[in-house]
Amino acid sequence: MRATKSRRSVPLNTDLPNTEYFLGLDLGGTSIKAVAVTAKGEKLRQRSVPFVDRDMEWARKIRTLVRAWRRELGEPAGIGLSAPGLAAKDARSIAVMPGRLLGLERFEWADYLASPRPIPILNDAHAALLGEVWRGAARGLRDVMLFTLGTGVGGAAMVDGHLLRGAIGRAGHLGHITVDWNGPRDDFNTAGSLEHFMGNKFIRERSKGRFASTHELVAAAVEGDAAAKEIWDRSVRALGCSIGSLINVLDSDAVIIGGGIARAGEALFTPLERYVRHYEWQAGGHQAKILRAELGDHAGAYGSAANALGFNAAKPSRPAKQRAQEL
Repeated sequence: MRATKSRRSVPLNTDLPNTEYFLGLDLGGTSIKAVAVTAKGEKLRQRSVPFVDRDMEWARKIRTLVRAWRRELGEPAGIGLSAPGLAAKDARSIAVMPGRLLGLERFEWADYLASPRPIPILNDAHAALLGEVWRGAARGLRDVMLFTLGTGVGGAAMVDGHLLRGAIGRAGHLGHITVDWNGPRDDFNTAGSLEHFMGNKFIRERSKGRFASTHELVAAAVEGDAAAKEIWDRSVRALGCSIGSLINVLDSDAVIIGGGIARAGEALFTPLERYVRHYEWQAGGHQAKILRAELGDHAGAYGSAANALGFNAAKPSRPAKQRAQEL
């Protein structure tokens, strides 16, 4: 079964201001993705704002954006935000984010944005999966994983409709599982990690300096370069082995693949399908679906909005006012 192509699109709502809306913010490494959506997921506004990671420029640009949309649309019924790192237990900030976005750790967003309600904070990959379940490729599913293939390998998992977070927020870091126990350590102290096999940040090392990006590697492999084909095949096999193994552990009904490397299309999905089936426990002939992410770079922003409105795949959504009271 080939990867299912994107078929849905989130509609643009052109209603005038005063429509109740939720604001979703996704803070990345170099840009902020934002959406303003209704409780049904209809898009009112969408923006991507670049920033330079110095002097907390990201915080000022987020505040400027929120103020602008407040003037245009009124006060949002809820604001949600996602960012790299481990979210705090109280979901009010990012607790751990070493090495970049200095100032993000323990930053109190509700105070900074003068929000009358708490602003729930999610890890960026967790938010991306929540967005895909709410309005994207995984809509209606309760047992699903997400892999984002880019500079690194991010991920998230949902079981029985519950987004897995874990004891300290590490759950779902699917790129940091060991594929080769004799391999080098990655940034998270994992030996021979999936991220090392598939992440773009390690492509020069994997190709012994020949390729500067995964896109260059894939292009060479597609053109018939034997060495490039071997490197790419080893990467895809590592991904397929990891996905198949995790399906066996989590019993996922579907696996969503997103990120820049997913743009390789059939050069990725055709061999990936083959390798996943090789490692997957297909009990009773059941095969987990491999689906392409649909929300693109704004998946985390949609997930943050869904988190703010109280979306829960395990049960019907609660009204925003009720969720705010619970927080």
